[in-house]
Amino acid sequence: MLKPYALTFVLLFSWGMHSQLSDKSHKAHQQDSIKKSEFIKQLGNGYFPTKYFNFDLRYLIKFNQYEGLRSGIGGTTNDAFSKKYRLNFYTVYGFNDHRFKYGIGGGLRLAQKTGTWLNVNYTDDLQETGSSKFLTDKRFFQFFEPRLLNIDLFHKHLTKSLSIEHQFTPKILTETQFAVSNIDPTYDYQYNFNNTLYNRFHLSTATVAMQWSPFSKFDSTDHIAKETKDGYPKFTIQYTKAFKNVFKSDFSFSKLDFRTIHRIGDLNTGLSEIIMVSGITNGNTPLTHLYHAYPNNITKETIMQRFSVAGLNSFETMFFNEFFSDKFTTFQFKQYLKPFHISERFKPQLVLISRYAIGDIKHPERHQNVTFNSLKKGYTESGFELNKLLFGFGLSFTYRYGAYHLADVEDNVAFKFTFNVTL
Repeated sequence: MLKPYALTFVLLFSWGMHSQLSDKSHKAHQQDSIKKSEFIKQLGNGYFPTKYFNFDLRYLIKFNQYEGLRSGIGGTTNDAFSKKYRLNFYTVYGFNDHRFKYGIGGGLRLAQKTGTWLNVNYTDDLQETGSSKFLTDKRFFQFFEPRLLNIDLFHKHLTKSLSIEHQFTPKILTETQFAVSNIDPTYDYQYNFNNTLYNRFHLSTATVAMQWSPFSKFDSTDHIAKETKDGYPKFTIQYTKAFKNVFKSDFSFSKLDFRTIHRIGDLNTGLSEIIMVSGITNGNTPLTHLYHAYPNNITKETIMQRFSVAGLNSFETMFFNEFFSDKFTTFQFKQYLKPFHISERFKPQLVLISRYAIGDIKHPERHQNVTFNSLKKGYTESGFELNKLLFGFGLSFTYRYGAYHLADVEDNVAFKFTFNVTL
């Protein structure tokens, strides 16, 4: 009589053990999937994670016309090391200029909910002359920056900075920085101010930057807001003030920079993208802190000698160091057509592009030993890209026309590779 009950008990026990093992296996599989997803996400953000330290992939290898090959190592501590403190460093070596560059810093978290950090940094490195960087951009990683390959005009800077990061809301990122810098151009340049020639100088600056993403959506996890939907348009504004005679600063000037990015649609069905960037500076501003218009054309004779990699948001037919401005505005329009579904793995995409830039400069005579034009007549180029032809590579063709059209037709043409990859 007991045999049926014993058999039932054995079957129920076996089923229960199997269910527990299946649950454990399922949970283990879920954890592995989460770990893999987090690892891919970290790579997409530009980091190779380890237990206590995340290596920053931006420092591994790069190339430009001044340093040649630039290679090094760097990164930052992660939450496993400390949720309240962080340390970061990098060191790189340029094989053409035979010089090490480095940066070291740290941060103290003042408030977790608002992402408030107090940071201190010391940097001895190069920066592209005429570039204008938004402080908030350093929180966003770009996997590949093709325009860097062609840059040749840099200045050395030794900078000590103190900054505060803060989120007023998840949609509003801000950073405020005070910095003291020694600037030394790597090229023959002198700035004529009050009949004094400066070939190197000191600057003390205060900068406030804000990025507003009103249409993005966020979820709060462990009191940390994470973006779940990337909404557009996005707006970034930054104000910089240089103070004369503060920590031996040589000049006084101000800069106001603005950028907006708007996208309609998506890459799979067709995407329209509009980017506007604008900047203005007042006061005694040396060439290092003026504006170029994101040029990306090497000064060489033939089209094929200028064949390189197209930038993501740069003027492909504009030669490097051809224009500098103390006020400028650029507009860029891109129309991504629906990808050609030739096969599951081969889906090239055609992108139609048009760009426009306008600007001016008040006192070009102050900048000596350099020759450049203004953008007051308006600069125009249009073209197309055919992306993702092979391993992320494609081709682009751009033509320069309008007020700054050049006499030789081929000098108005830019024919280049494109490279698009996402993780």
